[in-house]
Amino acid sequence: MSKVYRAPADGTSGQAGEATRDTSASKTYKIAAIPADGIGPEVIAAGLQALEALARRDGGFTIDVTEFDWSSERYKKLGALMPEDGRDQLKNFDAIFFGAVGAPDVPDHVTLWGLRLPICQGFDQYANVRPTKILPGISSPLAGVGPGDLDWVIVRENSEGEYSGVGGRAHRGMPEEVATEVSIFTRTGVERIMRYAFALAQSRPRKFLTVVTKSNAQRHGMVMWDEIAAEVSQDFPDVTWDKMLVDAMTVRMVKDPKSLDTIVATNLHADILSDLAGALAGSLGVAPTGNIDPERRFPSMFEPIHGSAFDITGKGIANPVATFWTASQMLDHLGEADAATRLMRAVEKVCADGVLTPDVGGTATTQQVTDAVCEAIRGENI
Repeated sequence: MSKVYRAPADGTSGQAGEATRDTSASKTYKIAAIPADGIGPEVIAAGLQALEALARRDGGFTIDVTEFDWSSERYKKLGALMPEDGRDQLKNFDAIFFGAVGAPDVPDHVTLWGLRLPICQGFDQYANVRPTKILPGISSPLAGVGPGDLDWVIVRENSEGEYSGVGGRAHRGMPEEVATEVSIFTRTGVERIMRYAFALAQSRPRKFLTVVTKSNAQRHGMVMWDEIAAEVSQDFPDVTWDKMLVDAMTVRMVKDPKSLDTIVATNLHADILSDLAGALAGSLGVAPTGNIDPERRFPSMFEPIHGSAFDITGKGIANPVATFWTASQMLDHLGEADAATRLMRAVEKVCADGVLTPDVGGTATTQQVTDAVCEAIRGENI
């Protein structure tokens, strides 16, 4: 089941004083929205409001959104989070806007392998990109660290490694039961994520990359990871790079955040480190993600990091900032860099003005933050 939503493209707004532009020659982007579980529907709704405000304000594009009801509720009713032809239904969209997956009464491995991972792996979205910075008005738990002191992009290998899904269990329930989880590292997979990370570091002002590893203990896959990093670095002579063991990296992130810029790590390591990064920036509620197919063979998928957060579901206090930032990533990927920048300017203004949800010390609701961001978009004169 899907629901189609179209952002108006008639150049009118229904808002007094709202700036509008002619949309007769605008591009239309087809977006598949999968709100899924927990606070996912709440934050995806907020993100769509912001995208609509941007489309009206910019005038150069419109969005055509089809919403899919794939979720844990669907699993409980039909035995599957998405239909067998789910990827076929998604493949002709320009991008996927994903909320969160996970429910207290469905095992986590069922929800993850039933929805998010089949999309990421099936569409070979091998670069998971997670920017992190301290936004104005949001306090970091780190003493003496504020906006500008922590500004990272974590690149997570998103197709293999520890989340390959290779392994199994034998002799279930017996004393000799065995479970194996095999980490798969291929030269192709490692080299392409290294090239992506080095190129991203090259595009940033500091041109600095940290390669995270655990090759002292994992002497096969991780040693190959290190060797390929050194090989790829030869093609990026203007990028300075260093290497950190993952355990030492957690210490460096906390003790010396200014020393880091672009970071690349395996599927598992980057998954953990990016949650730490979000917490150090103030809250997982402000942390975005893009699951990218750099070759653009398939649609890429954009999602906030925070998860389904059932403890606050329905309370109207979910932080939509991560979803706005995620929407900005999506717009940038679609080629709408100006709109992406405009959205982040609006988010930073609203945060600086103190319109914040409880997770970052405020009292605002999800809708109040959303309204403030949309108003900032409409009111900007740049």
